[in-house]
Amino acid sequence: MSARRDPFSRAGHRVIRGVRRLGLAFRFLAMLFVYSAPSLRRFRMLTMREIYMSGVFSLLIVVAPGLFIGLVLGLQGYETLQRYGSSEALGALVALSLTRELGPVLAALLFASRAGTAVTAEIGLMKATEQLKAMDMMAVDPIARVVAPRFWGGVLVMPLLAALFSVMGVLGGWLIGVVFIGVDGGVFWGQMQASVDVRYDVLNGLFKSIVFGCAVSLVAVFEGFDTAPTTEGVSRAVTRTVVASALAILTLDFVLTSFMFRGN
Repeated sequence: MSARRDPFSRAGHRVIRGVRRLGLAFRFLAMLFVYSAPSLRRFRMLTMREIYMSGVFSLLIVVAPGLFIGLVLGLQGYETLQRYGSSEALGALVALSLTRELGPVLAALLFASRAGTAVTAEIGLMKATEQLKAMDMMAVDPIARVVAPRFWGGVLVMPLLAALFSVMGVLGGWLIGVVFIGVDGGVFWGQMQASVDVRYDVLNGLFKSIVFGCAVSLVAVFEGFDTAPTTEGVSRAVTRTVVASALAILTLDFVLTSFMFRGN
């Protein structure tokens, strides 16, 4: 059997190619930090526009799912807690589930599917139409002018979207639990305030969202900048952005959770 048809050889080549791309991504991240000074110095002109494009245009896809996730959590949580006579803990269940896990993770997945793919497609099309080469010929660094503002815009807007997702989820849990089912509103909010810790729950969830924002933004700008300058290459880069972002979010979530809540 030839080496080309050997499944072990193909698997080895894929692993080597994956490790190589991972190394290129980390080198690209180092270049982003080096060339980020112009985008941060001209924050209002460069980075603020990307915050608007990534954040405001992602509001609908974050707000609506957050509300419905809260409704489902309230309904399922009440049915489960009622079996054990603990329906008054519904507020704590909804708030802890959202602030610790569901808020940062689901908001990051939605952000990657909306803003991450848009950034990859935009940078990829700029490369396909040779706009990045034109900038380079005019002595304008494309990483500093195009890539870095989009990266920092995603990093800064991700915690805000995750917080908004959690707020809408809590509102959905309150609607289904208090308004429709009839759980006491004072008990709902009281149990939530007593159970949610600012340091171990809210701040850890905020830190998760920042890390997820870095991962999604890095994947989006790297895939767009590294894409083949063709329409087919851009479409493949967008697909890789969704897949790689989802895998990165779920992997980082497990790693961060194992460190954050190990001592609780």
